[in-house]
Amino acid sequence: MDVAEKINLQNVAVTSDFWNRYRELVVKEVLPYQWKVMNDEANISIAEDPQNNGRDQNSHAIANLKIAAGQMTGHHYGFPFQDTDVYKWLEAAAYSFGYHPNPDLKKITDNLIDLIADAQDDDGYLSTFFQIDAPERKFKRLQQSHELYTMGHYIEAGVAYYQATGNQKALSIATRMADCIDNHFGLDDGKIPGYDGHPEIELALSRLYEQTGTKKYLDLAHYFLNQRGQDPDFFTKQDKADGWDNEILPGMRDLPKTYYQAAEPIVDQKTADGHAVRVVYLCTGMAYVARFTGDKGLLEACHRFWNDIVHRRMYITGNIGSTTTGEAFTYDYDLPNDTMYGETCASVGMSFFARQMLNIEAKGEYGDILEKELFNGALSGMALDGKHFFYVNPLEADPVASKGNPGNSHVLTHRADWFGCACCPANLARLITSVDQYLYTVNGNTILSHQFISNDATFNDGIEIHQTNHFPWSGDIHYQISNPNHGTFKLGIRIPSWSTKYDLKIGGVTKSLPVQEGFIYLDVAAKSLTIDLQLDMSTKMMRASNRVESDFGKIAVQRGPIIYAAEQADNQAPLWLYHVNSEAKTSYHYDDKLLNGVGVIKVAANREQIDPDGISLYQPAQPATDTPVDMTLIPYYAWANRENGQMRVWLNS
Repeated sequence: MDVAEKINLQNVAVTSDFWNRYRELVVKEVLPYQWKVMNDEANISIAEDPQNNGRDQNSHAIANLKIAAGQMTGHHYGFPFQDTDVYKWLEAAAYSFGYHPNPDLKKITDNLIDLIADAQDDDGYLSTFFQIDAPERKFKRLQQSHELYTMGHYIEAGVAYYQATGNQKALSIATRMADCIDNHFGLDDGKIPGYDGHPEIELALSRLYEQTGTKKYLDLAHYFLNQRGQDPDFFTKQDKADGWDNEILPGMRDLPKTYYQAAEPIVDQKTADGHAVRVVYLCTGMAYVARFTGDKGLLEACHRFWNDIVHRRMYITGNIGSTTTGEAFTYDYDLPNDTMYGETCASVGMSFFARQMLNIEAKGEYGDILEKELFNGALSGMALDGKHFFYVNPLEADPVASKGNPGNSHVLTHRADWFGCACCPANLARLITSVDQYLYTVNGNTILSHQFISNDATFNDGIEIHQTNHFPWSGDIHYQISNPNHGTFKLGIRIPSWSTKYDLKIGGVTKSLPVQEGFIYLDVAAKSLTIDLQLDMSTKMMRASNRVESDFGKIAVQRGPIIYAAEQADNQAPLWLYHVNSEAKTSYHYDDKLLNGVGVIKVAANREQIDPDGISLYQPAQPATDTPVDMTLIPYYAWANRENGQMRVWLNS
C-alpha cells in the first residue's frame, strides 16, 4: 500500500480496564434495568425527580408501541417523544453486541424490531403519540411534536442494529421512515416548508446516507438545515392553524424563537443560543452535512458555534447549559455552579459534535473536548451501580439548598432511579457502548489516535495498532504497531492541552516532534514499531477567565483529563469555609478500593472556624480564624456515590 491509498479502520477492541468496567456494566446492569423500566416491570420512583411533570412510576414506552401495533388497547402515556427511550436503548444494545455477544438479549432486540415494524404505518410514519391519540395532527405542530426527532432516533438505532446484526428489517424500517419524511417535507408544491422544533433528524439522515449511499437522504438533511429559520414565523403559523391553545407540551409555545434555533437561518446565527441539547444535535448534523457536501456556510457555522460554546459557554467539566429555564444556554461567560443545568444529554451531544469535527479536520481541541466529556461531564450522569442517573450535573451542590430553595430544586444530590423525561440514561448508555468508535479518525492515509483508551485496532492491509496504558490515572502511553506489508502511512497522536510537556520515544530512541494543531505526526513504513509517549500528569490548579463572575477568586483542581471535586463524605461541611491557595501543596495516590478505583488528591487548605449558632447575622469584619487542613478530592464523575452531602468543584482561593 503506497502513501496515496486510503486506509480503512476495520475494528477496535477496547482493552481499557476503566472503560471495560463501564461497558460491561451497561450490558449486565444498565440494559436489563432499562428494559424492565420501559416494560413497567421495575420498582422505580419518579416522584423524587423534581421535573417528573406529573408522571408516575411508569414508562409505558413498550406499551405505546404495542398499542400502535394493535397488540394492546389503550391511550398513549408519557411525552410525545416517549418512543425515543426505546430507540436509544436499542442502539446501545446494538453496539454492545460488538464486544459482548448476548443471544438472550438479541432475542429481545429482534422481537423489538418486529414490534416496531408492526407499529409503523404503511407509509412509513411512526410516532406512537400521534398514531394512537392524535392521527389528525401529524406534522401539524412541529414546534412541539418531536415527530422528526423521534423518527430520527429510530433511524440512528436502525442503522446501528443493521451494522451490528445484518437485520435487514431494522434498516428497512429506517429507510421507510426517511422516505415518508421526504414525501412530506420540502419546498415543492404540497410539501411542508418546515422542520422539527428539536434538531436530530439532520444527523440521523446523514447516518442513513452514510450507510445506504442514497443521496436523497443527504439532500433532505441539507434541506432541513438550510430551511431552519428562513421563515421565523413558521412555528407560529402552524400553532395558530392547529389551534393556538391546543398545545402538546404546555408552555413551549411561548418560548423565544432562539430556543429552537429558528429566529434566523443557521448561516446567520452568531452564538449558540437556546436549548443546549438541540444546539449540539444541530451542530452534529451541520458537521455531518458539511463534510459530505462541502457546504462552506455550514462549516463556518460549525466553527462559530464551537468557539462560542467551548470558549465562552462551557463548564470546566465539559457540561453545557447554564439555566434550568429551558435547559438552555444564557449568555457568554454566564456559568453559575449551583443553579446550572449541565444536562447529561448535552454532554453526550457535545461528544457527537466533537467526533464529527474531527472527521472534518485534524485539530487537537476537538479531541480535548471529546476527552473532557468522556471522563467528566457525560460520565457523571450515571452512578457506579448503573441503576441511578443524573439529568442535571451541577458543579456545586448542597442537599439543604436543593430541598429548601425552589431555585435549586432541579439539582439532585443523589442520582435518581429514573426520570419522567428519561432521555439521559439511554443516551449515555449508547455513548459508552460505542466508545470504541471515538478513538481513531482516518483521513486518506493518515490515522489520528486522539483518545488514550487502551485498545487493539485493526486496519486494512494488515495494519494493527495496540495501545496500552493505565489512563486516566497514568500518562504512560505505549503503542505497538504492526505493519506486515510495509505500507506507508502517517500516524498523528494528540498531545492534550493539559499536558504542558511530553516525552516521546520511537523504537526506544528519544525524539522531539513539533506539535501541529494539537498533534504530533510520524511516518510509518517499518514492519513493526513501538512508540512510548509520556504525558504530564502533574496536578494543576485551574482558574477561570475573570470574565466568569461565578468563578472569580476560585480555583479548581485537575490532573490529566480528570476534574476533581470536594465532597462532604471526605471533608467536614460546610465546604465554603475552605480556602485553597493556587500554590498549595498537593499529593496524589491511586486507591483501588475507593469508588471502584480512583485517583485521590490531597491538597493543603485552610478552614475557617464556623460562627457559633446565635451570633449576630452581620458583624464588623475581622481576620478569620483559620485551621490548616488537608482537603480530599475525588474525580468529579464519581461524586454522589456515597453519602448524601455537599459537593464543590470550584474552591475558594
